[in-house]
Amino acid sequence: MADNETLIARVYAGFNRRDIDGVLTWMSESVSWPRVVEGGRAVGKEEIRSYWTRQWKEVDPHVEPIEVNDDARGRTEVRVHQVVKNLQGEVLLDKEVRHIYTISNGLIDRMDVEEDDADADASPSAASSKP
Repeated sequence: MADNETLIARVYAGFNRRDIDGVLTWMSESVSWPRVVEGGRAVGKEEIRSYWTRQWKEVDPHVEPIEVNDDARGRTEVRVHQVVKNLQGEVLLDKEVRHIYTISNGLIDRMDVEEDDADADASPSAASSKP
């Protein structure tokens, strides 16, 4: 898990710096990523690049990993604290969610978002559409 934990730390740090190219190096060519803000999924690095580029023109998400664990199915679960602001700096969302990663050969193949039942009524997280 130490390797996955290092990978996760690098991905979130790069996402928070808006280093798309750096983050994409840690993903497989066929990576599948949730487009939480728009719905559906972005498949492949170029779709993720396009999605994040659109997203960051509308909101300013910041996501910090709090806890990283591998689950019984071989996935990496990351509890994150995310703060999403509008471009004027007003906080739109401040909460914790779980990001679930499927990682193969040191690269992210898939990311999913799971929210606690208590948060089910909350609006979707723009930050989840990243790392």
